[in-house]
This record gives sequence, structure tokens and C-alpha cells, in this order.
Amino acid sequence: MATHTPQTAARPWTAQDIPDQTGRTAVVTGGNSGIGLATAQALAGAGAHVVLAVRDPRRGEAAARRVHGSVEVRRLDLADLSSVRAFAAAWHGGLDLLINNAGVMNIPEARTKDGFEMQFGTNHLGHFTLTNLLLPHLTDRVVTVSSSAHRMPGSPRIHFDDLDLAGAYRPMTAYSQSKLANLLFTLELQRRLTAEGSPVRALAAHPGWAATNLQGHDASLLRRLALRAGNRFLAQDEAAGALPTLYAAVQDLPGASYTGPDGAFEMRGAPTLVGRSRAASDPVTARRLWTVSEELTGVTFPRLAVAAGA
Repeated sequence: MATHTPQTAARPWTAQDIPDQTGRTAVVTGGNSGIGLATAQALAGAGAHVVLAVRDPRRGEAAARRVHGSVEVRRLDLADLSSVRAFAAAWHGGLDLLINNAGVMNIPEARTKDGFEMQFGTNHLGHFTLTNLLLPHLTDRVVTVSSSAHRMPGSPRIHFDDLDLAGAYRPMTAYSQSKLANLLFTLELQRRLTAEGSPVRALAAHPGWAATNLQGHDASLLRRLALRAGNRFLAQDEAAGALPTLYAAVQDLPGASYTGPDGAFEMRGAPTLVGRSRAASDPVTARRLWTVSEELTGVTFPRLAVAAGA
């Protein structure tokens, strides 16, 4: 069974509440470190076969040795759509769970191999492409990791007139845009799955403030120092940061749900359903983003009924 009866208020939900995952297969992007590795460890520990989809197979193999259970490593570079296509083309058989976890945060201006702004290209377009290509294999759900940064001050939005922020690049603006895109992607993906009559569900999660390597690449030295202090004194550890992802992955939640910590400002705590910004709830913007993403990647939503009957 992939679901579990929600915990009562008397006891917070933990990884020990993950139901038996024996016989199930999960892909975790960026599964070699941080909350991705913690997610993989928890799923494998519950009996799932976990595929670590990583940019550097050598680091992936080192991480796999820290996973107790059935695990394998496959190369996936989300900043290179040819790598995404190769990963998907090599997939055979069913896939129960896709965890779109990998990401980059607040980095200096850079471009993907295909010429997209790195944060939008990796965090959104790479996962958009991967998900659509793997959908014919999926049987249960897609969980995409977003961030509370989707509602940062300044009213984050999708810059349809300049998605790459050319000439106006700011690391936090680009990151917020990419995390807003993750939520809009989840919203529109669920709409399409429902219209198709698919049992697959699309959900999103955010970890709160988790102490990982993600913050160590910030373009600002002052922010890196502040984040380092925050990681030490305020943040949850990686295992706690992975709980909202795991909760979204195994709980019986409605499609398009968004999960995160239940503590103050959603920075830490037990996983629960959380709210999102008005911008992240706009179906018109979600559809527009989907159309633009199809144009940029050349990948479209698959005909699932045809694929299932083939």
C-alpha cells in the first residue's frame, strides 16, 4: 500500500510512519546529497527500490553506499535536456514514484547547456521535461520540491517577457521564479492528469529551513555567511527536511496538495498541508507556463490512455 492513515494531532508524523514500500520503484533526482539523499534513505528503508538520478555518478555511487536497501545510480543532468531525454529513453517498466528534488539556489548568473537561465532551466524546465517523458511509466505520483521562497517579498512572478532575466538578473529573483514555477507546474499537471482520467497524482512539498549544501553556492558572500549561521542555529537536519517530501509521497492526499513543516513560518516541524501564494494558485498562469515550457523544451504532455493501452 502506498498510503497511510494520517497521524492524530497527539503524535507528529515521522519517517517511521511510511507504509511498506516493498515492490515499489522510486526515482529521486539529486538523490546523492541533502534532503534528496535523506528521502532516498527513508524510501529504501521502507522497502522501495530507489534510483538516484544524479549529475555525477561517482558521487552518486558514494551516496548509494549510505542507503540501506535496494538502490541504483543513473546519470541525469537536469541542466542538459539531452541528458534528460537519455535518462527517460533508457527507462523500461513501471515507475511508482518520481521525486523532483534536485535544484540550485541563488547562484551567480549562468546558463544551461540549452541556453536557459540556470535556476529556471534546472529547477523547472529540467523537471518539466523529465516528468512528461516518464509519465507513461508512472503509476502513482509525482512530488516536486518547491520552496517558501515562492512567496518572497517583492511578489515573485513568472517573467514571461524575459524568463532568463537577461540584463536584470538577480539570484533571489531567479530562484523565487523557479520555485513559483514548480508550484504552477504541479497545479497544471494535476489538471491534465485529472482530465485524462489518470490515477497518477501531482503534489508539491517544501522542506522549510533544512541544513544542506544548497545554500553554500549563494552568489552573495553575506548571504552565505548568514545562511551558514542559520543552518547552525535555526535549521532542521536533512532527515527532518525530507519529511514533507515523504509525506507527500506516501500519504493519501488530494492531487495538487502542497506540504511543508507545521512550525512557525513553516521553517521547521512535522509535515502537514500548507498554503501557497495567490500567484502559485492561478490556473491561467499555470496553463500559460505549461504552454511556454512545451515550446522551450519541445516536450508535450503524453497521451496517457494510448500509452497505457499500447
